[in-house]
Amino acid sequence: MADPTLSRMATRPIAPRRWSAEGLREQSRSLMVETPVAIVFNGTTVAVMMASPQDIEDFAYGFALTEGYLRDLAEIERFEVIAHDKGLEARFWVAEQAAEALLSRRRAALGPMGCGLCGIDSLDQALRTLPPLGNGVTLNPQEVAEAPDQLRAFQPLHDQTRSAHAAGFLIPGLGITFAREDVGRHNALDKLCGALLREGIAPESGAIVMTSRLSVDLVQKSAMIGCPTVIGVSAPSLLAVETAEAAGMTLIANCKAGRFDILTGADRLKLPLSETKT
Repeated sequence: MADPTLSRMATRPIAPRRWSAEGLREQSRSLMVETPVAIVFNGTTVAVMMASPQDIEDFAYGFALTEGYLRDLAEIERFEVIAHDKGLEARFWVAEQAAEALLSRRRAALGPMGCGLCGIDSLDQALRTLPPLGNGVTLNPQEVAEAPDQLRAFQPLHDQTRSAHAAGFLIPGLGITFAREDVGRHNALDKLCGALLREGIAPESGAIVMTSRLSVDLVQKSAMIGCPTVIGVSAPSLLAVETAEAAGMTLIANCKAGRFDILTGADRLKLPLSETKT
């Protein structure tokens, strides 16, 4: 069956008029497309998220795993994407035991692109206990510093629209191996997580690189699939740092212009024995 998302373009051209001191002038640019995506388990909708309409299977798999609806891909019996006039349905058919467990975390609220905790109705769910993380890999500081620049080569939607986030996967010695884009940073990460797991790539074999600030939910999502290192170009929240520290994660922020800040887990970096204090 043809992928119904292929007919849905990730960008749309527009022709706005731009005003400046020189007067009005017609412009040509592209905008990101976002569409409602319903995540459905055994006929029950648990979440409706706004997302870019490409890589929907990666998004659905990643969302289901990083949000704790499923524990393992083996719980999935069947999956399909159904296109409707108003959006897309990502339909999972799972074993009955898994279906009963996930209904305890049912989310029926619409999740806008800026919030990764929308629809969570208790503090216990928002500040959930994370699984223990393995040792992961050791990274050279130079490859960490170069990661955001490498990630830009995997951002065609951002090049067109200047409004897409990206999440990439950095493997030591190989650099950024692949990435996913979306209008929302949480969606981009879910797509990356889904792609990693569907391709059989161990999340502990590298590091996740984000184009956005590092909020607590991005730390949680990364930990849920077992990735022990997260790198971001912007600053983290205090709760993100505290959560990463408690989980044993390496959290690197403000990674740009050849420098970065190590917030937690410096033992996963090949750092010099001495350091200069400023």
